[in-house]
Amino acid sequence: MSYQVLARKYRPQKFSDVIGQEHVTRTLQNAIAQERIAHGYIFSGHRGIGKTTVARILAMAVNCRSAQRPVAEPCGVCDSCTEIRAGNAVDVIEIDAATNRGIDEIRELREAARYRPARDRFKIYILDEAHQITDAAFNALLKTLEEPPGHVIFMMATTQPEDIPQTIRSRCQHFSFRAVKFEDIMGQLRDIVSKEKIPADEDALALLAEAGDGSMRDALSILDQAIASTSEHLTLDSVRSLIGSAPAAALETIMQAVAESCSEKILVLVDELIGEGHSPTHFARQLVRFLRNVTVAKIAGKDSALLQISSDERARVARIAELFTEEDLARHLQIMLRTHGELGYRQEQRFHLELGLLKMAHAQRLLPIEQLLSEVAASGPARPAPRPVLTPALASPLSRSQALPTEARRAEPPASARSNSVSPFAADSARKGTPKAESSGDATAFAGEGARATPSAGGSSANVVIMGSAAPAVEELSPAPDPIASGATGVSPVQSGGDARRAIAEAEPAGARSEVSAQARQEANAESLRDAVLRALGNQPMLLSLLENAEWRREGNVLIAKVAASSTMIEMSFTADVRRIAGAAASSLAGRPIKMLVEPDGAPQAMPAARRSSSNGSASNGSARSRAEQDPIVQRMQEKFGAEIRTVIDYREKG
Repeated sequence: MSYQVLARKYRPQKFSDVIGQEHVTRTLQNAIAQERIAHGYIFSGHRGIGKTTVARILAMAVNCRSAQRPVAEPCGVCDSCTEIRAGNAVDVIEIDAATNRGIDEIRELREAARYRPARDRFKIYILDEAHQITDAAFNALLKTLEEPPGHVIFMMATTQPEDIPQTIRSRCQHFSFRAVKFEDIMGQLRDIVSKEKIPADEDALALLAEAGDGSMRDALSILDQAIASTSEHLTLDSVRSLIGSAPAAALETIMQAVAESCSEKILVLVDELIGEGHSPTHFARQLVRFLRNVTVAKIAGKDSALLQISSDERARVARIAELFTEEDLARHLQIMLRTHGELGYRQEQRFHLELGLLKMAHAQRLLPIEQLLSEVAASGPARPAPRPVLTPALASPLSRSQALPTEARRAEPPASARSNSVSPFAADSARKGTPKAESSGDATAFAGEGARATPSAGGSSANVVIMGSAAPAVEELSPAPDPIASGATGVSPVQSGGDARRAIAEAEPAGARSEVSAQARQEANAESLRDAVLRALGNQPMLLSLLENAEWRREGNVLIAKVAASSTMIEMSFTADVRRIAGAAASSLAGRPIKMLVEPDGAPQAMPAARRSSSNGSASNGSARSRAEQDPIVQRMQEKFGAEIRTVIDYREKG
């Protein structure tokens, strides 16, 4: 008698013999016991896990002659069971769908399905690799599969169920087979080597089970080959040399060199492996599996059920997991996955393997972006000089005539320590309108991009925060004396561009102070709000130029600025984001919600003398050019940018 391979010799003949598919076998046995046998089944899953085997066992169960009806477990000795097991049963037709995939073959199957079985209860069609049947052939089978004769059962086995049309899948019961677990494959291999009376080491069987990759048939095929190569005793080295895998110690040494960032050691190890005949592609695949196991051991521990490896391999991956962080392992796994994918179509596989390993070594020197941002914020980088903002004088005539010299301006204090620094993430959140408080002890208010908190009229100090991509540090301004309550001299808490504090001194008679106290305080408050808004909008020069020459006043919780521009110009410049930034800056300074409004004052803005004379000379004719020259927006553009009017189109004349 000819030799029979182990995969066929030890093929399960009963539902109880099937390994790792209890959810499928239990359902089928219950369906048979309850006489709820369907007319169509789809068995899908990984290769070599028992799809066709279960289809044959189900065929034997429904046609077993040991009872008058289908049985949950076939006897295996009756004529029907024996013929089905041997593959020569008349009423059980196995079709290779990869070869018989056309519409003509399906048409013949449909014609033959009309006739009753010759001897058994059911005529059963087992279609292996059913996903390779063409769409036209599936369409031809559709009606028969939907309403088949009562004596016909269709069973389709496939590794790609998504390629089967949905119209076919909806008419069948779909069973998804799982990959066989590592422990189940190990137990089956032990039973087989004991029955074959072949001594084998546990490490050798573990390597065979790992090489099977969840497929029982693959593991048995490799075992058959290992027995033929070494009939006396199966050892780890013999199996490893047979399947061409690199030693596990080599993988551990490679990762230790990566942890040390030793590029020379990595290149020497790769050279030794290539010299021993190992394939770069196979080694990269091994390293990917090893890194995956190390990552799982780092996250879930070495005793996790997610690790389908032997005990020695668990200890090895646990040692490597201690050398890396979870982020490093994820980065290394991604590098090796990309390297393994590139080796499949590259010419110089060794060079690409070495390049991937060197990338892993260099990746050890990378720092997390969070750490870099924290260090930048802690170091307090030099802040670029902001745009200076002109500060108009107070309403009092004395305040316009008297001012402190430049030497009296107080310079900004240096950046504070790390505990008072502003996180870039909090600054970005504040810029987007969602303030987020830092975890430090000081409560820092974020008032929008470019906004700086200044002391209130009461003299209390506040933290100064400048928002932006630079993420500068927090600084504090010392309280300034109240210009009214201090007596003869006062200092207005107004900063020019955030670089210095502009102090304006007033000398008022003692009798007049009581009369102008309320009015001066209100105007000073409006001016402070104005300066805060101008600083917040310092990165928008066009809008800043309009607001610098505006007339500012405060009415309760509303800050109003009248500008020399039309309503259209204001609507285009003062957008919702600008209103939010300006309102946040004013609210932060005032300590209460402030609404910002910009209104047109209706007065035309002055033009340069040269342009005024030219416009007056041409205004008398009432032409379109003269009307354009007199437009406030055009005049503003001419004054700021030196614009010239070249073409004027009067649509009223065209109409």
